[in-house]
Amino acid sequence: MKNKFLLLVSLLCFSCGGVISSQGTTITDLIGREIVINPGIYKRVCCIGAGALRMYSYIGDINNLSGVEDIDNPSLTNRPKMFDTVARPYFIAYEDVFKTLPSCGVGGPNAQTIETEKILSCNPDIIISEYEDVTNANALQNKIGVPVITIRYGDKGIFDENVSKSLTLLGKIFAKEDRATELNNFIIDEKQQIISKINNATSDKKVYICGLGNWGTTNHLMTVKNYEPFNICKINNIANDLIKDGIQKIEEEKFISYSENIDIMIIDAAAIKNIKPLYKQNPNMFSTCKAWNNGEVYLQMAYNAYYTNLETSLINTWFNAKVVYQDLFSDLDMNEKTNQITKKFLNKELANEINAYPNSFGGYQKINTATFFDN
Repeated sequence: MKNKFLLLVSLLCFSCGGVISSQGTTITDLIGREIVINPGIYKRVCCIGAGALRMYSYIGDINNLSGVEDIDNPSLTNRPKMFDTVARPYFIAYEDVFKTLPSCGVGGPNAQTIETEKILSCNPDIIISEYEDVTNANALQNKIGVPVITIRYGDKGIFDENVSKSLTLLGKIFAKEDRATELNNFIIDEKQQIISKINNATSDKKVYICGLGNWGTTNHLMTVKNYEPFNICKINNIANDLIKDGIQKIEEEKFISYSENIDIMIIDAAAIKNIKPLYKQNPNMFSTCKAWNNGEVYLQMAYNAYYTNLETSLINTWFNAKVVYQDLFSDLDMNEKTNQITKKFLNKELANEINAYPNSFGGYQKINTATFFDN
């Protein structure tokens, strides 16, 4: 009778997609949940939520994915396409793999529901999630019967401690501790190189950055207070007079109040598709902007596109420093720096591919304000 009972329990567990062993290593994920794992054994991985697949791609084996969200599968016609014209390096690096995998959900900024049945159909043995909700994570883990690990990004992009902790956690889960340490040390070293290169130099130029994506929407009014790349580069952020930190939309009147004092404007590539039609409707929209009139407008690559492009946020930091401290960074070749960083994160040099994306317009550059939005 006892044997029959154990068999029944076993069958019930496996009918839910797997079984979580009580033996193994206990870890704490980024929302404070304790989960028992067995490091290095996982061969069927599903990543759900904004940025989960990106983060996994830095650490884990892409060939161990058992499904991807529709937003990351280029073979699907009916899928979220709001980022198709914006470079996402992890997607560029591995889209040939992603397009062969079944769906574990729709994905995208507007998809806030975990699609349990689709995840079950992918038969994962572990789930990496960026849905930062304890109740939902526990419910999914109980339903499917495999570990659900929640990672996090944070307001400081690649320099956020949540990123470092998430990379370290993934390294432990997949027995890739050396890889996680390598990436975390690389980030620290790159940051220190920028700080050392600037050293005691300062700049009184007032800089306005706009277009940082926020839930898939952005334009010239989307700016940020307490922007970590600017903090690292000692850049005078004109938007630091805003009340709250982080990416936020300002009113047109606020932008106009800044305009005559903006020495440099940096536009994020994610916003170009939305700014262009506005400019065509009103070619004078930047007529009061000092930087626009003086030709001091620059294009950086997409900081956010289905959460933060972490390697891009690091490359952007170098570019921001180069724009403001031109003499100090005159020897910096942005294509070389892009290739160096994408090689480190994704094992591929991707500058040419990133630059070729429609909303990259050839890559990092000073914008010709007379013609840029006319095309």
